[in-house]
Amino acid sequence: MSLLRLLDELKFDAAADRLWFVGDLVNRGPDSLAVLRFVKSLGNAAVSVLGNHDLHLLALAEGYGRAHKGDTLDAILAAPDRDELLYWLRHQKLAWREDNVLMVHAGVLPDWTPDDTMQRAAEAEAALQGPDYRDFFAQMYGNAPVAWDADLRGIERLRVIVNAFTRLRYCSADGEMEFHHKGAPGTQPAGWLPWFDVPGRQSADATFVIGHWSTLGLINRHDLIALDTGCLWGGRLTAVRLEDRQVFAVPCPMQLRPKV
Repeated sequence: MSLLRLLDELKFDAAADRLWFVGDLVNRGPDSLAVLRFVKSLGNAAVSVLGNHDLHLLALAEGYGRAHKGDTLDAILAAPDRDELLYWLRHQKLAWREDNVLMVHAGVLPDWTPDDTMQRAAEAEAALQGPDYRDFFAQMYGNAPVAWDADLRGIERLRVIVNAFTRLRYCSADGEMEFHHKGAPGTQPAGWLPWFDVPGRQSADATFVIGHWSTLGLINRHDLIALDTGCLWGGRLTAVRLEDRQVFAVPCPMQLRPKV
């Protein structure tokens, strides 16, 4: 698989290195089961945050949502170690922080500081990992509310948090999320900005590591490392070494036709 070739390229040593995975371990290639088993097997040598496709799998496993054309999840749902894998996945983080570097799958809202980001993640993680996690999946899907409000409670509060972490690309200057446009910056409708370019963003002093946005391509700037380089669409699978920002990448076979 492309992942193993990339690890060979960067000479990964599980005893000395730690891999950060930006989420969507599943449903982004032909062998989701093998990827999930492999990352789980790495133990403390890997950290992964949850992406929207990971949550999609967890919801389907509980009988919520609907399968999509092109899903590669059946093998996981039928696997003998299904319950163990799903339990492990459900207990992954929505945000990870080391020093001034934060990893999320998609993005954060403009009003959230790095500390806010970790607090919001902890709230949603508690719901995902708690005894009533099925209630969360029953109500997870939806675009509303579209903006953060500290007075939000219950599922509306959790949905905003999870949508920001796992689905966000564009938002307004006031933090209203837009979920429909997936094109590269410059192609979006008027009034919408990439979340990381909103003026006055409260987390701008931190460096964010993200995936999710394949049309964005590789970005390796002081405040943002964007790593989704379209492996699924025949692009590349990319890693960045945090210590010196060196880029490693391998070409990927086309799995799906690019969306237009």
